[in-house]
Amino acid sequence: MDLTFSKPSEVVTRLCDRLRRERLAQDMTQADLAGRAGIATNTVSNLEAGRNVGFEAVVRVAMALGRTRELEALFQPKLDSIEDIRRYEKTANRLRTKRRPGNA
Repeated sequence: MDLTFSKPSEVVTRLCDRLRRERLAQDMTQADLAGRAGIATNTVSNLEAGRNVGFEAVVRVAMALGRTRELEALFQPKLDSIEDIRRYEKTANRLRTKRRPGNA
């Protein structure tokens, strides 16, 4: 799915639809998935409807559906060159970025 020109709401709609389809493909009810994920059934319902839920609930659902590889790829650094690798290694232990002059 190319998300380059998508609005956040469109991405949410697509992912919610994928979640519901994956749950159904694995022949699970919302209650089944909730039980496996250790969350409430209404949390699964809210997630599939695109309503706000905690990030941990998303992770639990992904794990219960056997989709941990996708989680592993999330927010991985983009390292296309030696310079990217050096910059990443240099900042690996930093917790915050420095404030730039003029950005108050």
